Formats: sequence, C-alpha cells, structure tokens
Amino acid sequence: MSGRRAAVREKGLLHALGLGLSAGLFAVVVGLALVLIVVPKVAGATPLTVLTSSMEPRLPPGTLIVVEPTAVDEIHLGDVVTYQIESGRPEVISHRVIEVVSSSDGGTAFVTKGDNNSEPDEALVLPEQVRGTLWYSVPWLGFVNQVVNGDARSWIVPLVAIALLGYAGYALAAGLVEAQRRRARARTRKARPAPR
Repeated sequence: MSGRRAAVREKGLLHALGLGLSAGLFAVVVGLALVLIVVPKVAGATPLTVLTSSMEPRLPPGTLIVVEPTAVDEIHLGDVVTYQIESGRPEVISHRVIEVVSSSDGGTAFVTKGDNNSEPDEALVLPEQVRGTLWYSVPWLGFVNQVVNGDARSWIVPLVAIALLGYAGYALAAGLVEAQRRRARARTRKARPAPR
C-alpha cells in the first residue's frame, strides 16, 4: 500500500511541476506577445532592434526599442529619436538629440549623437526623416523581435504552430488515456465483492 501511495504522490508532484512549467511558459509567451505585438500595434508604435553599440550602455545591441510616432515640435534635447538615414529609405538610426536647430525660415532640424560615439552625426536630421521617439526598451528582446519579424519568420511561425498543435494533440491524447484508465479502475472496483 505504501508503494502505491508513493507512486500517487510522485505522479502528483510531476503533474504539478508540469502544470507549473506550462503555466510559466504560457505567461512568458503572452508577455512577449504583449510587449512585441499588441502594445506597439495598439499605440501605432514600431518595435525595432538595436544592432550596433552606438547607444551603449543604455541601449546595447539586442535591445528591443519601441518607437512611438512623435510630432517634430514635441522632440526635445535628450530624447532618443529614430530617423531615416536617407529621406524615403527604410534604414533607420536611433540616436539622442543633442541640439535643436532653428532655421531663419522657421524650420527645425536636429543634431544627433550616439551615447557611445565621440562625435555627433555628420548630417542634420530633418523633420521628414523622423519616424518617432523612444517609448520603451527591453534588453535582449530585440533578438526575439529579429526572429519574429525578420527573414526567419517564414519558417519559425509554421514551426511554432506545428509545435503548439503537437502539444495540444499530446495533451488531448493524455487526457483521453487517463479518463479511460479511471473508468477501468472504477469498473474494477464495482466488480469486486464488498468485504464482510
């Protein structure tokens, strides 16, 4: 009898451990989805990955930055601004504004510099180049963002879908097998004669 209790207790511990790990993994996936997809989408922001060391130590390579659209007149000294390297091209840089320059015709431009760079960027940043300012950043999640939104997306998304479907199939099969075992045990107990 004590061997059976030990087996039940061990199964209960393994079951609880499995549930805890599944719940933890689910919470991580939901958290990542919120940070990488939902919050930026709802706010009209753009998740980007820091690829160089120009903004270290605050924004090292691999950091996820979320850039929110910002009106040019709301950009101030010290803001980290994301701008197109060349107007109309998709490549962007995120550097800190170290000077706001006003021209005689009332226009505004920005002098920017990477925190880790010794010199300011060569060219002034014009309003039409600005994509927004840094809203929030999360260390290391940029690598996940690169995988989810980069070239690997074409194979990683189907692979994750297959893995989730496989896990769901396993969980369903395990539940059916366990239900069948319970029914068999219940039938066996009913078939036994009652002790006198």
